[in-house]
Amino acid sequence: MSTPAPPYTDPRTRCDRTPAWGLLAAHYARAGRSFDMRQALAQDAGRVQRFSQQVPHIHADLSKNLIDEATEVLLLQLARECGVETYRDAMFAGCPINHTEQRAVMHWLLREPARALPAATPFVADALREVHATLDAMLQLAEQVRADDAITDIVNIGIGGSDLGPAMAVKALDDLRPSAKRLHFISNVDGMELGSLLATLKPESTLFLIASKTFTTLETMTNAQAARSWFVAQGGSDVARHFWALTTNLEAAAQFGIRTTLGFWDWVGGRYSLWSAIGLPIAIAIGAENFRHLLAGAHAMDQHFRHAPLEQNLPVRLALLDVWYRNFHGFASRCVAPYSHGLRRLPAYLQQLEMESNGKGVDAVGEPLPYATSPVVWGEPGTNGQHAFFQMIHQGPDVIPVEFIALRQPGRDLPGQHPRLVANALAQARALAMGRESPDGNPHRAFSGNRPSTFLLLGALTPEALGALIALYEHRVFVAGAIWGINSFDQWGVELGKVLAQDLEPRLASGDATGLDASTSDLLHRLG
Repeated sequence: MSTPAPPYTDPRTRCDRTPAWGLLAAHYARAGRSFDMRQALAQDAGRVQRFSQQVPHIHADLSKNLIDEATEVLLLQLARECGVETYRDAMFAGCPINHTEQRAVMHWLLREPARALPAATPFVADALREVHATLDAMLQLAEQVRADDAITDIVNIGIGGSDLGPAMAVKALDDLRPSAKRLHFISNVDGMELGSLLATLKPESTLFLIASKTFTTLETMTNAQAARSWFVAQGGSDVARHFWALTTNLEAAAQFGIRTTLGFWDWVGGRYSLWSAIGLPIAIAIGAENFRHLLAGAHAMDQHFRHAPLEQNLPVRLALLDVWYRNFHGFASRCVAPYSHGLRRLPAYLQQLEMESNGKGVDAVGEPLPYATSPVVWGEPGTNGQHAFFQMIHQGPDVIPVEFIALRQPGRDLPGQHPRLVANALAQARALAMGRESPDGNPHRAFSGNRPSTFLLLGALTPEALGALIALYEHRVFVAGAIWGINSFDQWGVELGKVLAQDLEPRLASGDATGLDASTSDLLHRLG
């Protein structure tokens, strides 16, 4: 890509330096702290309509949140004063908004159709041509694997964004996977994970995908080398046929014995990379046409985020709720409860997307923040969570907003089970909101209610709907980070532990504890 990125100056004002921030603090003290959603639902006939909306492939009901029209007006004022719209437009123009690494942020371009070329800036147009050339090559390889009856098992070896996104999407769309193909995802450097899988495989029918942009990621390369050693020991003789790489380091891949590679760009962050060549296992699982549908669903959400007024912009409204809860109510976590077995890995995916993006303690210019940023994101599929942590959500002292995700139409199902599943989702949201007085005066059986939740309803778990859902969360994270005045697209917090591990590994063999703290020194000797 020879065209330089457009010039860029961060247009944002940090949230606590805006007039709206002070107005929100006063509003919270006066009315927000004591807001009762039960009264609002009972007394305001238009509340559900006002706080619900349909966006591409998703219906969102926000009416069971601790928010009213006056609060949302102030939050929207905050978004405008922080420069969210200008910052959003800078991202879509290809500006280097990831300023600590001097990179553009263009994962959205990975799902932009080729017909957008005439309207694109030169920098974006050049990138889009490369995107579609790589996409066509990737989908051709995916169809090649799908047609190869000799390959029955595909093993993706990656970590972080090279694992969580593809693994989540493949499980979500498992109804579309050919029965003759099994996909596996290996990320943990604990040899038990890879070793247990290898014991079930045959080298002649296995394809390994090594997903590492630099081809140097410690965990990924440790597992890749172990897989190649197993392959050779089991009589495998054609490394080039059975090992492919998703990387930009062609030289290192060639030294490994790999000849088939797909690359991507420095403007694609790992946690945003499932739309790129990192999505090859998804394309193998669901096919080229369905992968294009996945991209189309995400693009539809991009268009909504890019063009809808803030008042009707769902990623903006959700992010403003996050700010309202985190910084004014002081809620420290958010539970994601997908009532869909297919979405069972979505909470883990969202943990990285949100906490790696917005878990920052300094603003864009490096000044310490006087307020909290990303909440802890966690969850499990319903109905499993009901028999685990929902006790705390209903009756514990901490208020934890919940995000319910449900489907109108199931995928694979057994007679009568889907109605029972969605009834449970509706019941949990209603119980959190309405609560219940103890029927016999026993405080152990009382539910306080007035506990917030959001309900996201998809028609079915199709590639289009999944693409739209993921893009919705991506843009929500963007908006919250924009308001908090942080860089959502670097992840320096993952570096220090890696550096220290490289120092400590040889010490386990030598026993050398020089310069270590007392606790690490003691543990080193116990483990060595």
